[in-house]
Amino acid sequence: MSFFNKISQLVSPPPDANIYWVHVKCNRCGEKLRGRVNLSNDLSINYVGKGKDTYFCRKVIMGSGKCFQRIEVELSFNKNRKLINQEIQGGVFISEKEYTRDLSP
Repeated sequence: MSFFNKISQLVSPPPDANIYWVHVKCNRCGEKLRGRVNLSNDLSINYVGKGKDTYFCRKVIMGSGKCFQRIEVELSFNKNRKLINQEIQGGVFISEKEYTRDLSP
């Protein structure tokens, strides 16, 4: 049984390979939030034709109790599911480093 587990680990992608994390900061209260986009299931195709089809995703991220401000995020991805455009309302995008900076105890 362990032989098959080792084979599946070599063939399977890493657990977060199909996940894109969105890090945002609320305009109203400054709370830092994170949203998860599953690149295999959350994307919708935008048919353009001639091999230029893209994918898009809309997410609404809400805080944990400070102000309940809705932060709307729209993401566009190319055919290889790489980010090509991002827009936000109600907040600003931040880096993962900035998101984790104040979370450490």
